[in-house]
Amino acid sequence: MAQARIGIIGGSGLYKMDALKDVQEVQLETPFGSPSDAIILGTIDGTQVAFLARHGRNHTLTPSELPFRANIHAMKQLGVEYLISASAVGSLKEEAKPLDMVVPDQFIDRTKNRVSTFFGEGIVAHIAFGEPICRHLAGILTEAIASLNLPDVTLHEGGTYVCMEGPAFSTKAESNLYRSWGATVIGMTNLPEAKLAREAEIAYATLALVTDYDCWHSDHDSVTVDMVIANLQRNAINAQKVIQETVRRLAANPPVSDAHSALKYAILTNLEKAPAATKSKLQLLLQKYL
Repeated sequence: MAQARIGIIGGSGLYKMDALKDVQEVQLETPFGSPSDAIILGTIDGTQVAFLARHGRNHTLTPSELPFRANIHAMKQLGVEYLISASAVGSLKEEAKPLDMVVPDQFIDRTKNRVSTFFGEGIVAHIAFGEPICRHLAGILTEAIASLNLPDVTLHEGGTYVCMEGPAFSTKAESNLYRSWGATVIGMTNLPEAKLAREAEIAYATLALVTDYDCWHSDHDSVTVDMVIANLQRNAINAQKVIQETVRRLAANPPVSDAHSALKYAILTNLEKAPAATKSKLQLLLQKYL
């Protein structure tokens, strides 16, 4: 099976990558079920990458329905070491305007119904997650955005992404609470991905694409679905340019990430005494340590 060191997960509005050449679809199965869709393998400027539409190419999965474990496991199967997640978000700060790009460095978890670990069933692991984003990958992503000078786009380096359950958006009271915490953007998908990517020893960074202000903003009532969809489409075009440039820079100088050895001191269970079925299920993640 073809391998790819670089993975891309496309969120709302980004269901395909026009820059991909020599494309093939790969249907993968994992111990955690099927991914959101077929993974598209192809090349960007000669570099092999793996692309997955997070919600399915026809946007058929709600955030709570996403098979996060299967998605990350499938990327691991393909040899992915760096994962770029493009995601539509609402803004919690006046200065982060629609069409802006944020590369967050922190998360707050407000989800309720997500399984965000591969472990359990007789094997316990506690990853370090104080710095949930790979700073090296985020740095390459921010350099790529800055180099492109995209019209109408301001780059915000760093910031906190609130991950909510959804699918309904926030109440105004919740939105103002998150603002009082100093959070920058709000979305529904990236925190489980980041946790699972860390467990899978994959470097992870988020490209957060602002579609609108969250409901705290006085202009929110004038936001229409048409406006949000138009911003999604413009964001998707810009995101593809950023991803293409990021892939080029990453391929030229792939960094060593702390994420690549995240399980080294995380596994508390004596694997010699762990259940054989669980070891088999987690073989892909544990093979270095067995």
